[in-house]
Amino acid sequence: MSILVIAEHDNVQLKGATHNVVAAATKIGGDIHVLVAGANARAVADHAAKLAGVSKVLLAESPTLADGLAENVAEQVLALAPGYSHILFAATASGKNVAPRVAARLDVAQISEIQAVDSADTFQRAIYAGNAVATVQSTDATKVITVRTTGFDAVAESGSGAVEAVAAAAGAGLSTFVSREVAKSDRPELAGAKVVVSGGRGMGSAENFKILDPLADKLGAALGASRAAVDAGYAPNDWQVGQTGKIVAPQLYVAIGISGAIQHLAGMKDSKVIVAVNKDAEAPIFGVADYGLVADLFQAVPELVTTL
Repeated sequence: MSILVIAEHDNVQLKGATHNVVAAATKIGGDIHVLVAGANARAVADHAAKLAGVSKVLLAESPTLADGLAENVAEQVLALAPGYSHILFAATASGKNVAPRVAARLDVAQISEIQAVDSADTFQRAIYAGNAVATVQSTDATKVITVRTTGFDAVAESGSGAVEAVAAAAGAGLSTFVSREVAKSDRPELAGAKVVVSGGRGMGSAENFKILDPLADKLGAALGASRAAVDAGYAPNDWQVGQTGKIVAPQLYVAIGISGAIQHLAGMKDSKVIVAVNKDAEAPIFGVADYGLVADLFQAVPELVTTL
């Protein structure tokens, strides 16, 4: 039984999500290979080779793979698919873009966002916004899986796998790269941050959201927001945490003025420590919080910053 993990990277650095996907692969068991598809990405492949449990890294380099176009990456995965029983992607925007294309072409059912492995063909995944867990079993010869990275602790970089160059598949010719606009921030990336400070509708306005900046600075945190805050225009869309936003599981999650709708909880309840500040003592967020403070956030947050 061989497993192919599709690495996420920018041709320079290996994304942290790949560490978690490899962790899921080790739970399945078998020979684990990692595919690095890109251009001038040897440094990424060398990094992937250090992941514990990885026996081999397949490096496919071509100008058609340089920008991570889903159609072209899918062609590369399909070229290698016959040799593998499992093909694993991170359940990120990139993984969710490629995996369905691969599953459709292989004529198999995709298994989405697994959070636990029972056996090589049986997995657990959350349904109904995390209110229930479904156990699913696949009889497909090739199992195409996306992994909810928060469900698996990242593997250590203690391995010494080999790096092998493989032939790059021809581009699909269905799309071309035009441009990319990347949001730049001095703060950690939200999806992989160890500390997250999030604001909700209780912030009241985009201007008021700025009172979270000093707190995030003190904690070295990424900034997040509930969907209600994003929909109200208080925060940008890429800050959204929840079922329809980013799934996070930091060491510390600080929820400010967030009531705790089930859709938001689905995106952060796996955080190691959850701190909530809300003036409503009955807010659902207190049901999952390790530490809760019933207080006016406009008074509590500045006091917390001063104390820190």
